[in-house]
Amino acid sequence: MLSDGARRRFGAGRVQRRVRTRAIAVVSALGLTGVLGGCGGDGSSDVTLRLVAADYGNSAATSSKKYWADLVERYEADHPGVKIDVRVHSWTDVDRKVREMVDAGDPPDLAQIGAYADYAADDMLYKADDLLSIPVQADFLTQLATAGQVNGIQYGMPFASSTRVLFYNKKLFAEADLTPPTTWDELAANAEVLDAEGVKYPYALPLGKEEAQAETMQWLLSGEGGYTDMMGTYALDSAENVETFNWLKNELVGKGLTGPVAPGKLDRADAFAAFAAGDVGMLNGHPTLMEMAEKKGVDFGMVPTPTVDGDSRPTLGVADWMMAFKENGHRDEIGDFLDFVYSEKNVLDFSREYDLLPVTNSASRTMSGSARDKHLKPFLDQLPTSEHYPVGTTSWAAVSAEIKRQIGKAVAPGGSPAGVLGGLQATAVRAESAE
Repeated sequence: MLSDGARRRFGAGRVQRRVRTRAIAVVSALGLTGVLGGCGGDGSSDVTLRLVAADYGNSAATSSKKYWADLVERYEADHPGVKIDVRVHSWTDVDRKVREMVDAGDPPDLAQIGAYADYAADDMLYKADDLLSIPVQADFLTQLATAGQVNGIQYGMPFASSTRVLFYNKKLFAEADLTPPTTWDELAANAEVLDAEGVKYPYALPLGKEEAQAETMQWLLSGEGGYTDMMGTYALDSAENVETFNWLKNELVGKGLTGPVAPGKLDRADAFAAFAAGDVGMLNGHPTLMEMAEKKGVDFGMVPTPTVDGDSRPTLGVADWMMAFKENGHRDEIGDFLDFVYSEKNVLDFSREYDLLPVTNSASRTMSGSARDKHLKPFLDQLPTSEHYPVGTTSWAAVSAEIKRQIGKAVAPGGSPAGVLGGLQATAVRAESAE
């Protein structure tokens, strides 16, 4: 359901303004034929919307270009007055491509990338409730819709999500007569046994620059901490967080239980590849790791991430974002296209294609009850209570980058968890003050 504030913003004038433009979505929902007449927000009879999107595939055969080509073909067939020009870029390039377009004064109409807050802070984006029909906006999972807000207003529309669970190698566990851990102490004990059995990485701890912010947050959450406090203020050097990294340094890294590569030098991709090669006993992973391991014939299990005391804790949730730029207008056409993008069929198609979690309640319910999606159930079960990065603040990009650079030092020989986390907190405070 929409918040009270969102309902108040949806006044009578906006209702009247949407009657014509949203009639199509209503007709479509009833299973009838609806055709957009082509009357754009700028009075043009033909509109081309430019969308820049990230590629979730790992080859030409799995590229997201195929997903968008099919979706656009179906949309344009029923909307002859609107063309959708989609440009797909790799994750290493897509955010930069959008930034270059924005800096050149020529932003796309839509961007599906990793962050939205900077553009929202510069008043460049449409509000979600100025674009989407009420049923579509209300269908977003609550925690994802909230993560897409800046100052209580949603600008970022979640497009894909994932959570983290603990993966373990069933063969290695069976040979060592181990059971999956539920607490940190059990994880450390298992890692000691695996180390004695000659396992290369008893527990893989990727704190390298690729995605250290994810592994870090997962551990902080499992230790009753996190990046922010209950008020949303940065609290990187909280007592709970310092204790978590003291434990990692002393009980895992210091005892040689994290493998031959120093955690600060180990990237997620390399840790995943090592797991798929059968060289890792345990590590935190997301749905992509399932396919990698299966292709290599690794028999694996998945359980919730162990916590300091075995009690249930929120897991890390990650989302990518769709946003709409105001520069070129076309609000009505953008909104109608997004209503189509977020239909249950299209959300399910994308989620199933890339083993990601759906961002809507309707698609989540379908997946949860479907036998074909049972392999995603461990991740789906974690989604309702997952916690996300503080992506609604423009300071997060700088803070995240500094975490990637510095956090590995906290567990290195001679490193000081309190000192590193204190430095990161100082960085966060400065970044917040600069907003």
